[in-house]
Amino acid sequence: MPKVKTNSGAKKRFRFTGTGKIKRRHAYHSHILTKKTKKQKRNLVHTAIVDPSNVKQVRDLLRLR
Repeated sequence: MPKVKTNSGAKKRFRFTGTGKIKRRHAYHSHILTKKTKKQKRNLVHTAIVDPSNVKQVRDLLRLR
């Protein structure tokens, strides 16, 4: 059996917290920022935790199951 490769895109986009949860960045913060309010841009800076309904999919991409 060959080794199973980790998804390279997911490897760059997700990190783990100390307790094992998966962190992600917010979308919509890379371009077309002129029409977004300061408050919206400020709130997009922070990291978020991956929703429990998507954890299985992310772990599959990272080959952690």
